[in-house]
Amino acid sequence: MAEGHTITIEQSDRHVRVVHGEQVLAESERALVLRETGCPPRYYIPAEDVRLDLLTPSDTHTYCPFKGTASYWSLPDAADLVWSYPEPKPEVAEIKDHLCFYEVELS
Repeated sequence: MAEGHTITIEQSDRHVRVVHGEQVLAESERALVLRETGCPPRYYIPAEDVRLDLLTPSDTHTYCPFKGTASYWSLPDAADLVWSYPEPKPEVAEIKDHLCFYEVELS
C-alpha cells in the first residue's frame, strides 16, 4: 500500500440487495465490506448470490494498484454495472469470487 492508503475488508453484518429497475440482481447476507482511503465503502457479494445469468461480460478492464485488474459485467441498459477482481492482489485476496455494484440497498 502507498503511504497513507489503507484497505480493510470485513464481513458485513448487513443484508445487501441490488435492484436495477424491477429486477433483483443480487441479494446476500454474506457480503464483505471493503473500506479504502478516499472511496465510499463497497460491498462485495459472493458470486453465488448474484444473478450472473442476467449479466453479460464486458470488454472493460481497469487496473487498481492496490487491488489488481477488474473485469466488468453489463445489462442491456446499464454498461459496466458490476465488477470483480478475478485475481486480486494478495493483500485483498478475500474479494476473489465476489462482485461489487455501484449502488446497493442495505438493511
